[in-house]
Amino acid sequence: MTSAPETADLQAEMAALRAFSAAVGSDPSLTQAAGGNTSIKDGDTLWIKASGTWLAHALERDIMVPVEMTPLLAAVEAGDPAAEQAHRFTVTARNPSGLRPSIETTVHALMPQRVVAHVHCVDTIALAVRTDAVAELGQRLDGFNWAYVPYHRPGLPLAKGIALHRAQRPDVLILGNHGLVVAAESVAETEALLRAVKQRLRQDARSTPPADTTRLAQLAGGGYRLPADGAAHAVALDSAATAIAASGSLYPDHAIFLGVGSTVAQPGETPSDVQRRIGSTPAFILFPGLGVLMRADASAGADAMARCLADVATRIPQGAPLRYLSEDENHELTNWDAEKYRQKLDAAAAKR
Repeated sequence: MTSAPETADLQAEMAALRAFSAAVGSDPSLTQAAGGNTSIKDGDTLWIKASGTWLAHALERDIMVPVEMTPLLAAVEAGDPAAEQAHRFTVTARNPSGLRPSIETTVHALMPQRVVAHVHCVDTIALAVRTDAVAELGQRLDGFNWAYVPYHRPGLPLAKGIALHRAQRPDVLILGNHGLVVAAESVAETEALLRAVKQRLRQDARSTPPADTTRLAQLAGGGYRLPADGAAHAVALDSAATAIAASGSLYPDHAIFLGVGSTVAQPGETPSDVQRRIGSTPAFILFPGLGVLMRADASAGADAMARCLADVATRIPQGAPLRYLSEDENHELTNWDAEKYRQKLDAAAAKR
């Protein structure tokens, strides 16, 4: 690949990182659509997944971007808004793709370990959205060097939250209302750590009856269609999951790719009825007891996040105390230039 590092050792680790990234990106229980990112450090250069690209494509596309860490970390330390724009620290001569580094570049740069993986593990999210998350996690992660970081917007605010734990040098971070970060000195060690943490945090999803795809297909007129992944229906087939979804957004990528919260149809409503009632055309609609319909032009990213919502909501125990993203938090996500860039790439990919 034209942007590959030069040393034999790093080339071997980069090859391993691409294989690991592709495996993680192909597992919807770990990462969905353009979410999640991986990285490896080479001296002062951080190679990290490009914003808006999919980990699942790591073996077929050049998705890694080189970033200078020293000036980036200095910007974080100074609280410089430039830290929000990681592309300003890209090593241009080694970035022929011209892509921007991940929104989470500062997270990876702050971790002292050589290899870092940030994933949106559904088992982790189902715990990290709870107000009693620290107590629940403490029981499950005993023996790991881990830290809990309350929700902060991705970018500089999250970097500052993580920086508070640098003296501890954790190799496992649970990001409130967001996901999981694991880090080690090699790709193999990082992969093993991810596997071990995921097993500790595992929660079985509640089983649901099959979706009524015949009835949904009849309702699908008016610019809606069945979801790409049938597993997405589960959120509308489990009453507790439906109630959870109806109450708001639980994590950033939901707000970015599906919009704020979830729209639940009332008994007997069609998509057109729903649109008239709420005055907009939601990316997806939950029909309790039937399943889910996606807007006809919904992107692959939106489809992936609909599946993610079902996977997360059916893992949250009924009655668990939850923390939803606030109105201000949703607003800053949906109006942030860095996220608009990801949305633009996602929309363009959907047209290919």
